[in-house]
Amino acid sequence: MPRSRPLPGSLPTVLLSRRSFGISALSLAAAGLAGCAGNNIGGGSPSPETPASASPAGDPIGQGQYRVALILPLSGGGNAGLAAQSMKNAAELALSEFSSTDIQLLVKDDAGNPQLARMVANQAMDEGAQIILGPLFAQTVQAAGSVARPRNIRVIGFSTDTSVAARGVYLLSFLPETDVARVLSYASANGKRSYAAIIPENAYGSVVEAKFREDVARRGGRVAALERYEKTQLQTAINAVAQAARSADAIFIPDGGDVAPDIARGLAAGGVNTRRAQLLGTGLWDDPRIFGDTAMLGGVYAAPDPAGFASFAQRYRARYGGEPVRTATLAYDATALVVALVRSQGPQRITDEMLTNPSGFAGIDGIFRFKPDGTNERGLAVMQVASGGGQIVSAPPKSFTGS
Repeated sequence: MPRSRPLPGSLPTVLLSRRSFGISALSLAAAGLAGCAGNNIGGGSPSPETPASASPAGDPIGQGQYRVALILPLSGGGNAGLAAQSMKNAAELALSEFSSTDIQLLVKDDAGNPQLARMVANQAMDEGAQIILGPLFAQTVQAAGSVARPRNIRVIGFSTDTSVAARGVYLLSFLPETDVARVLSYASANGKRSYAAIIPENAYGSVVEAKFREDVARRGGRVAALERYEKTQLQTAINAVAQAARSADAIFIPDGGDVAPDIARGLAAGGVNTRRAQLLGTGLWDDPRIFGDTAMLGGVYAAPDPAGFASFAQRYRARYGGEPVRTATLAYDATALVVALVRSQGPQRITDEMLTNPSGFAGIDGIFRFKPDGTNERGLAVMQVASGGGQIVSAPPKSFTGS
């Protein structure tokens, strides 16, 4: 399906994944992506017969002339190192699914350490890197950006902390603000005006509370009740919201599968009709513990269309013989974006104007675009909690309004 045309002089929308998104004002052949049919991009797809071994950490990936740094905490402890390896594999997969790429990924390990992130970012730029993908954490993104911006090198980081975003330092992550905006847009369109909320007392909670209050007011609604909670005082917060929220149209519960069902049951026990008052959540609800709890049935949350990740995960398993982490698509899309920009724009350095194209880009998890302040906007679906998993009740947009 064709996408809307970009503004005059802007970079046309480009296809980043195997999914069948169109390219406005730019032919598939001109983008170097000819042969797109259904869910396949022609040329260079790896054979799924035997799993490929991952490239050792530190070895460049690809033989192209256009050098791109990929900074990840490969030697980080616990989940950080596991996530980093999966994201590195995803970047490698992205290169393998485009034929004749002129890209070489310079893989750098920052171990999740800001000083090391600064050092390896400088090292990569000294080696000719013209853009940096990563790092993963807020402090390491900030550190890499602090040395890249003075050298006119753009960073596409994977942190969800918008305080480290800036012009020249762009975040490709799933931002909680986008989840809140999407689910409130859906609720408002379905007549919800009076809202209650019960929000965790942590940094994530502070971000979603600010966006929640802002969007409810902007859409002409009102906040009838709002409580923050520490886990040790959860019942106190539930009781306070239950007393004030019996007439609310919707109840916002931005927490994960270990807490949200307890809140829903506690509110029901306190006299709140959670079948009449719509339960609202964020991407944290994309969790089997949510789907397996009857107290959550019928609730809605914002998330990418799961079909994109399912297709990506199948290809990842075929190549590497294991499951990708959920954030692996960020590394895939970042790499594919650079490939597409180099193909459409030539080997010139990637600019802010290219990255902030208002028409945006189409990736594994749907459409996205970078804002001039370094944050991003994503086209998310609204999913409803069902016993078998999330079901789409509002499809993700295919283009951005105003692009």
